Amino acid sequence: MNTTTAFKPTLSLLDATMIVAGSMIGSGIFIVSADITRNVGASGWLIVVWLLTGFMTLTAALSYGELSGMFPKAGGQYVYLKEAYNPLVGFLYGWSFFAVIQTGTIAAVGVAFSKFTAYLIPQVSEDIVLLSIGSVKISPAQLLSIAVIVLLTYINTKGVKSGKIIQTTFTLTKLLSLFGLIIFGLIAIKGGVWHHNWSNAWNLQHMAKDGTIQSYTTTAALGAIAAAMVGSIFSSDAWNNVTFIAGEIKNPKKNIGLSLFLGTLIVTIIYVSANIVYTGVLPLQEIASAEKDRVAVTASQVIFGNIGTYVIAVMIMISTFGCNNGLILAGARVYYTMAKDGLFFKRTAELNKRAVPEFALWIQCVVASVLCLSGKYGDLLDMVSFIVVIFYVLTIVGIFILRKRMPEAERPYKAFGYPVLPVIYIIMGISFCVLLIIYKPEFTWPGLIIALIGIPLYYLAVANQSKKV
Repeated sequence: MNTTTAFKPTLSLLDATMIVAGSMIGSGIFIVSADITRNVGASGWLIVVWLLTGFMTLTAALSYGELSGMFPKAGGQYVYLKEAYNPLVGFLYGWSFFAVIQTGTIAAVGVAFSKFTAYLIPQVSEDIVLLSIGSVKISPAQLLSIAVIVLLTYINTKGVKSGKIIQTTFTLTKLLSLFGLIIFGLIAIKGGVWHHNWSNAWNLQHMAKDGTIQSYTTTAALGAIAAAMVGSIFSSDAWNNVTFIAGEIKNPKKNIGLSLFLGTLIVTIIYVSANIVYTGVLPLQEIASAEKDRVAVTASQVIFGNIGTYVIAVMIMISTFGCNNGLILAGARVYYTMAKDGLFFKRTAELNKRAVPEFALWIQCVVASVLCLSGKYGDLLDMVSFIVVIFYVLTIVGIFILRKRMPEAERPYKAFGYPVLPVIYIIMGISFCVLLIIYKPEFTWPGLIIALIGIPLYYLAVANQSKKV
């Protein structure tokens, strides 16, 4: 097989921004507001959860701009953690990324694509069982999701330009579609619904699907906010994917930081605006009890009438297809960089003749496909937000470490609002994780176990490397 030894910088600022925004917007914004509403039970707090998440995302993105300027090479967060701490911490992130963070997200987004395709083609419904193997039931939705992941992986093996075209086209389409939904939604806002939802907007409470209301104690209320943010943080995650492909971005020292800011700002505005629309067209109880949590479908039926279901189905198909392309394209670069350090399969460090890590793309495809078939991607994703925020906090702490350790290093960007904003993020991130440990332990310990499994794997990799030397 013909190979090349270096990435080719072919991605512009627009392409990079579309990777940030496109990787963030999957199916979450159309679904997770139902669970958030059940946890907080009030319109004001629903918007606050999204604003808090948006603030955290923007702050983290602005902080990462400094790191991306210092280390403008493939691998992104893996490289930052390795440089700030040591190779073990970098490996634990890379391992968690491969085992669940990226592959689990790819699986979940793929299945979301299939679920909404079923609105148009009922034969691919998740409710149809094609095959049962013990407790594992395989549906057409799972097979379609795997087919989409395989297709996008294949396209990305043909060079970054192919992935770039899909990413930019699909992301621009879904951004325009979401802005359209928001504009038509604002026009369709019902005065009575808006007044009812916002007349008691700050009464934090648990709202069950059947309409039962339960008050919180003060400490439990904090836990409820943290639990609510699991969905919004997952929906806002993957913004850092652009840092993984730094070697393929033109003028990376400037454009990575700028694309992080622009992409996260656009998505934050869209997410908050979409939820304002939800509270203007649907009673809060309908948001909380939407069928299969598909809030956007219910809202779209109010905005567009009966055709609304199909409007949202097509939007989500476009959204998830483009999202998965960005996740697949970017994720493989992390495994490539780990392999270059001798900490991953040797073949993963090779680029094909089109200057992409083909083997890395295919092993990522295999793991994501297995997660699709297992049906456990949803369970895995419950704790992705927890483990992801831990690594985000560690990375932002790394800015302080590197400022002290490498004061003379070139920094084309400096973390905006340093040290105040990074410290605020660290406090918010730690608080989020601690509250989940206390109130939602099922969201935390599985992620920690998967990350800690990386410790013996790291030492095995190091020992294997030593034998070769």
